Amino acid sequence: MQIQDLPNGAKWVPKYLDRTEQEALVEEIRQIAKESPLFIPKMPKTGKPMSVRMTNCGPLGWVTTKERGYRYQATHPETGKPWPEIPKVLLDLWKTLADYPHQPQACLVNFYESSAKMGLHQDKDEEDFAAPVISISLGDTCLFRIGGESRRDPTKSFKLESGDIMLLTGKSRMAFHGVDRIYPGTSTLLKQEGRINLTLRRVGGSGV
Repeated sequence: MQIQDLPNGAKWVPKYLDRTEQEALVEEIRQIAKESPLFIPKMPKTGKPMSVRMTNCGPLGWVTTKERGYRYQATHPETGKPWPEIPKVLLDLWKTLADYPHQPQACLVNFYESSAKMGLHQDKDEEDFAAPVISISLGDTCLFRIGGESRRDPTKSFKLESGDIMLLTGKSRMAFHGVDRIYPGTSTLLKQEGRINLTLRRVGGSGV
């Protein structure tokens, strides 16, 4: 495992998961999506749909709606059912990489079609910023961009490939980051073009 240190404490681990591990993880995600279907999140206030589809697993899931904005909740916003459990392979990954005493409480699953993107944003809906955010890339390569704690800070862009891991730790935990584009056809992992991004997060400081 080769960890590449980026500015402000961010870490990039290229090819952390091999092809067999990626395929097994995709099957886990397919089962999660059967139990908790992908939905289209909507921006607060405007109600504009985001270009990604998403679901979650874990005790809590991240959602956003026009009426109530960004938040974590224990149930799927459309089915009303609890989220599925986080797969053991992801809990083991967190234990290995997070350097944090408690398990993740949420795993956000984002599916990017070939035209989808994600604007610069901070992950700041959690209570405890001492825990890292761990991101796993599966499928087509994306152009990832990361800056500083201010939207005006300079940014760095690089490609994340299938099996790569990103950790936002230290000062980078509050860094603005986003996905500028997907490179269709750069991976054969998924049945169709696109990218799955899994984001492991700790919402509160202690407890579950």
